[in-house]
Amino acid sequence: MRILFRQLVLCLLWLWLPVSHAADSGWLRAADNDHASVRLRTQAQPGGDVQMLLDVTLEKGWKTYWRSPGEGGIAPAITWQTPLEMDWRWPVPQRFEVAGISTQGYHGNVSFPITLHGKLPEKLAGVLTLSTCSNVCILTDYPFTLDMNAPTGADFSYDFTRAMGTLPLQDGLTSQLEAGYSPGKLTVTATRGAGWQKPELFIDTLADTDFGKPTYQIDGPTLTATLPVSDGWGETAPDLRGKTISLLLADGGQAQESRVAVGEASVSDTTLSLGWVLLMALAGGLILNVMPCVLPVLAMKLGTLVHTPTHSRRQVRQQFLASVAGIVTSFLALALMMTALRLSNQALGWGIQFQNPWFIAAMALVMVLFSASLLGLFEIRLSSGVSTFLATRGGNGLAGHFWQGAFATLLATPCTAPFLGTAVSVALVAPLPLLWGLFFAMGIGMSLPWLLIAAWPELALHMPRPGRWMNVVRVVLGLMMLGSALWLASLLTVHIGQTPTLTLFAVVAGSLLLATLWRWGWRVATTCLLLTALGAAMAFPLLRSGSQGIVEDRIAWQPLSEEAIRAALADNKRVFVDVTADWCVTCKANKYNVLLRDDVQEALTAPDVVALRGDWSRPSDSISQFLRARHSVAVPFNQIYGPGLKQGRILPPLLSRDDVLQTLTDAKGQ
Repeated sequence: MRILFRQLVLCLLWLWLPVSHAADSGWLRAADNDHASVRLRTQAQPGGDVQMLLDVTLEKGWKTYWRSPGEGGIAPAITWQTPLEMDWRWPVPQRFEVAGISTQGYHGNVSFPITLHGKLPEKLAGVLTLSTCSNVCILTDYPFTLDMNAPTGADFSYDFTRAMGTLPLQDGLTSQLEAGYSPGKLTVTATRGAGWQKPELFIDTLADTDFGKPTYQIDGPTLTATLPVSDGWGETAPDLRGKTISLLLADGGQAQESRVAVGEASVSDTTLSLGWVLLMALAGGLILNVMPCVLPVLAMKLGTLVHTPTHSRRQVRQQFLASVAGIVTSFLALALMMTALRLSNQALGWGIQFQNPWFIAAMALVMVLFSASLLGLFEIRLSSGVSTFLATRGGNGLAGHFWQGAFATLLATPCTAPFLGTAVSVALVAPLPLLWGLFFAMGIGMSLPWLLIAAWPELALHMPRPGRWMNVVRVVLGLMMLGSALWLASLLTVHIGQTPTLTLFAVVAGSLLLATLWRWGWRVATTCLLLTALGAAMAFPLLRSGSQGIVEDRIAWQPLSEEAIRAALADNKRVFVDVTADWCVTCKANKYNVLLRDDVQEALTAPDVVALRGDWSRPSDSISQFLRARHSVAVPFNQIYGPGLKQGRILPPLLSRDDVLQTLTDAKGQ
């Protein structure tokens, strides 16, 4: 009945209201709405289609609406007397907010280009329904009739082309676009090489789903827009995962219209309370103490206790508190470096200093010097003036213990301990005060064992009394330090090549052997030579870069790129992404403990699996952008795509065989 009633009203309007019978309707106004004027024009095309242009002029302070008006309003629409196939195109809208209600539309003058398809009658009759709002809203009907045989004005082609120029493009603005959903919130992540200035995001409303006003966060080329989602009644909307949304993204005079499948929000997108993130930072820092990266510094700390013949409670407490100060200060220095990199729009990442060959060489040199000192080849002594200053200002050379803590932090950065990856990822995209707070929490977490000794010095006082065994411990600690130095030096292979690195190994080893011969004689030098040869034979296969190692890697790795992922998904294949680096100890653990296992190798060499690997051993803008687009700043990074996981699933930093195989199975889909 309502439809019949509306058709009857439209017929009466056609009979009684003034209409135009030409290819140009002229400007139409309604008696009950003098705030808007509309005009419709048509022009036939050689292919049989008809171009139509709808011009709308609004007085100042009035607006009309986009195809998805937002939380209020009605989009313009045409009801044809004879049903027609119509392609209505929408220029880039603007966002309006009144009394907390967000809407999407246009003000001033706007032209909508429309294409009519199929065989059309000589006279096109219909009614344009237009909603216009200021502090009140008016819904107005404009009946019209267009004579298809009437001539069209000479300016039509120009006006139609200009109106087409206001439409969004299908691509060209972003290099990557993703959407993730968590209850009550949609997160859209877009990457643009030129960066972002004043982005605007507009989303088409879904059935029983309303999208609120987005908030934006810009981190270099990555834009993260977060929108509240409800069902229109203020309640939580239905689950959007697996659905496809249509959105329009605009910035700097460019606009792109896209359709995106909604996946699961990444860990950094989900609502993590500040308390949980701080706990992750503390736990991640604490776990760093048991990672192999920090083992050399623990050896240095044990060495200082061994060399101290007597231990007082006050002395032990001061030493360990000085080390805590070094750890925390180093983490704050890292926060300062990350802040400077973010403000300069440079690449951010946990452990990126190990991409610098000069940093690696300096660290390796320091480790060799400490190793030589522990082996008794020379003593690191301060001048009498410096020693007196430290004794009177800090007591027993506390600066040395401070630098031990700082050194531990530098060596810990290649490791991405459990929980630490999430905390670092949140920190590097969070507001700057939160970034500093989280790095401080990481420093406190790593300092917890040292604080434990400072609180109960008796734990350190239970060390055995000095004796001849100390010389054996010194040698063991020196060899541990030397092994760490060799590992650091091996990282130079990707920067200077294998032959120069081996030459450097030979020079360092030869120098140490000559020094040992001079200090301890032939017997000790021969023993060290044999131990060095044995260690090199065991270590070099593990330290070699690439896919070679003790176990053969049968996976046909391909270069990592967004295009490779899209191409594989278009072929209905699964994708395994591995971002690694030679300086990443956790990456090595994942490789030898998981990726080289026979069942995992078999799964990753399946015909429908494409394995993509990115090497972050050296600086790479493409890999940095790839990681940041996924809210990650550290390696290892692993993600699996497939027909069943089109948005991908990010795996934990420390891989497990079961996680990899189960996720590959889930990626198959139905």
